[in-house]
Amino acid sequence: MKRHRRAGSSGGENSTPSRNRSGWARRKPRRVWRKVGIVLLAVVVVLGSGRIFLPTIIRNYVNRTLDRNVQYEGRIGKVELHLWRGAYSIRDVEINKRTGMVPVPFFAANRLDFSIQWDALFHGRVVGRFVMDQPEINFVSNPDEEESQTGAGGPWLQMIQDLFPFKINSALIQDGSIHFRTYRSQKPVDIYLSHLNATIDDLGNIRDETNPLVTTVQATAMALDQANLELKMALDPSSYRPTFHLAVRLLGLDVTKLNDFARTYGKFDFKSGWFDLVIEADDKEGQLTGYVKPLFRNLKVFSLAADISEDNALQFFWQALIGGATTVFKNFSRDQFGTLIPFTADTTGSTTTDILATIGNMLRNAFVRAYLPRLETGQATEGTFQFEAPSFTESLSTVNETQ
Repeated sequence: MKRHRRAGSSGGENSTPSRNRSGWARRKPRRVWRKVGIVLLAVVVVLGSGRIFLPTIIRNYVNRTLDRNVQYEGRIGKVELHLWRGAYSIRDVEINKRTGMVPVPFFAANRLDFSIQWDALFHGRVVGRFVMDQPEINFVSNPDEEESQTGAGGPWLQMIQDLFPFKINSALIQDGSIHFRTYRSQKPVDIYLSHLNATIDDLGNIRDETNPLVTTVQATAMALDQANLELKMALDPSSYRPTFHLAVRLLGLDVTKLNDFARTYGKFDFKSGWFDLVIEADDKEGQLTGYVKPLFRNLKVFSLAADISEDNALQFFWQALIGGATTVFKNFSRDQFGTLIPFTADTTGSTTTDILATIGNMLRNAFVRAYLPRLETGQATEGTFQFEAPSFTESLSTVNETQ
């Protein structure tokens, strides 16, 4: 009997720890899920608090950053957070000259968006992406410094970098515009590019390319809502001095759209014609070389019936002189007046144009062979720096219809 009770008591003692272990096993998942719930709740609270307070904090920081410029002041609208993609947006951005004498803002945009560039993570880099939606830049010319607006002296690139914690690697411009204005004439002048779309890629060289001109810039726009403009550029973002290659081409601009500009700065106007422009420049460590190629097709500057009515006799003879020169020195087979203007410049701002070469190129265009609106084959260009062959069929048919 004693053995039996001993055995029984021994079995009871062994069963108690087993029941404790089973109870602990059942309570352990509950504790884990409770901790997970607490962590998730804390994350939700933090994110919720961020959604409430961060826009105000960011808005105050952006305003302080914009106010660092002594010549320009900024105003912004609503700040929106996009935590799921690591981004924030600023609405209704406007930067004005502090003097208040310029009637248009220097910069305005419907939206600025700063975000993490997620595809760069595959290359082991954490960098940012910058998007400008409907930006507008206004340059204003005026002899009075208080009424002019160039943006010179503003730390604009540094300001953009300060608005995002990571280095900006790419930028996108959507439906932008650039204006050159002057209000000193009786009729205000506005020469502008609209529908500007541009991309800037690989400012941080995230792929570790060996080619120094690793950053690419491509842009398209409409000049005066009528002519196509293309820009291609490759640059070295790590160079201390500017190092880049640039190509620009404008095709088929109706010259009568430039009459306000021509009357203000040249004291003449155009009767009809088309304007093409090609610019190519190569900058190596701050030493810039390149050319500008202005070409006028089917150009008509002087009309006796229209210009004889001018009250100013000097204006009449000036118009006749320009019209006569463009007729004498035009290529008759192509009906084109033009030249190629070589230039050089350096980081000090000194620019030199070769006048003799410009005159010689004008004679070449007139009497030897007409220039075409394309990049010159003698220039060292990048492989992607090619423009499609222009087509003048539509422009020429329009000219024929108006004659």
